[in-house]
Amino acid sequence: MAEVSAEARIEAPAERIWARLTDFAVYERWNVLHTGFPQGAPTALESGTTYQENMRLMGFPAEVTWTVAEFEPGRVLGVRGRGPMGVNIGNRYSLTPDGTATVVRIDGEFTGAAVSLMSGKLQDSATAALNESLEKLAGLVT
Repeated sequence: MAEVSAEARIEAPAERIWARLTDFAVYERWNVLHTGFPQGAPTALESGTTYQENMRLMGFPAEVTWTVAEFEPGRVLGVRGRGPMGVNIGNRYSLTPDGTATVVRIDGEFTGAAVSLMSGKLQDSATAALNESLEKLAGLVT
């Protein structure tokens, strides 16, 4: 298993950040792992929603089928996915108001036999991508 996380304090209200985080029309502008939605972006989010996403992990293309597992509008979006080579992925985005700013945290995990072969590199690559994504998200809302 490989676990990753990133956190940033963004000088914007949680509502504005949530609006960008869940606006799939601008997803590629901040999520550096994202390369497309092969069957179209999800049109609504709620627990149980499924969608496919094309990503690039460690330089390799991957198609992931996501299911929304946790959904608290304006606060938490948790998705679980299945990728290539039996890799299971989980991402959890949480927003915590902090005065006029918001602390945005992304926690991710990767499990499966293939993960054990590349755990260290995967953690480094995914952590860097999460941090870069949070920087780009901040740029869209500030």
